[in-house]
Amino acid sequence: MNEKYGIIEIGSNNTKTNIYENSKVIYDKTTTIEFKKNYKSNDSIIDEDLEKLYKEISKALEYTENIHIYGCSIFRNISDTELEQIQDTLKDKFSLTIEVVSQEDEANLTAMGCYQGINYDGPLCIFIGGGGSIELIFVKNKEIFGHKFYNFGVVDITSKYPELKEDIPKVTFDEVTEYVDSLIGDLEYKATAIVLSGGDHLYWFNNGLYKMDDNTLYTSDRQKYMIKTEKIDIYDHDMMTSSLDNIRDRSDNPTWFDGSRAMRIIANLITHKIGADIVIPTNINMEDGLKLKIECIK
Repeated sequence: MNEKYGIIEIGSNNTKTNIYENSKVIYDKTTTIEFKKNYKSNDSIIDEDLEKLYKEISKALEYTENIHIYGCSIFRNISDTELEQIQDTLKDKFSLTIEVVSQEDEANLTAMGCYQGINYDGPLCIFIGGGGSIELIFVKNKEIFGHKFYNFGVVDITSKYPELKEDIPKVTFDEVTEYVDSLIGDLEYKATAIVLSGGDHLYWFNNGLYKMDDNTLYTSDRQKYMIKTEKIDIYDHDMMTSSLDNIRDRSDNPTWFDGSRAMRIIANLITHKIGADIVIPTNINMEDGLKLKIECIK
């Protein structure tokens, strides 16, 4: 497929833009646009957030007019009238529209980006973490054998515990975990390993200077690393007493870390609930499954 095209994936907290040429990424950017947080405060999508989105679309159009825009959790929850107004503006400005993706399709596309190219016959849990929702897809031999969908995400946890965004929070790991556990409930499925997707989980571990080991379960250019659960438990408790500001200072997107502790607590609890011994952090997103779909790769 010798074509240049772009995918913009709009999440509740982060918007991801990728431009491809001959199946290779030539532009890759994640922009923090806090759609859900600001929606909860204003009861509507605010103009400032839309302007940030329009800026990202304009940048993508510098590469190609063949742009595919997909809206996730926040766009599933706004009114039809508000969505129609946004669509009209996009048509007028760019001759583009947003395709709103269902929670199930978002999960399946992200999971496809994780398991499609690997050779592993054990049970995996694909964790898809977002600002407004959490999805779990359980896979064995590239066949889905279970799933769980939750209508809460990182923004909901940081709204209840805003101090998780502070340099060192007073709230404890156990206190937040107990609350998250009340939202998750029982999990009947089990897996050997959990693959973290739906966000740039590598960004957290790299900027936090948390050591990762080589992935020995299977070979994948997008899933190179793994962390034993007992080691990640140490990391996750450490993050509650270590400076988040120091981690922000090492990064090129400090606001991204507002939800990082909440994401880790959610993922840690689920890791234990499914009995996973190994955690595989990735930056695989729905966009990876969409790329396979667009390019018709089976």
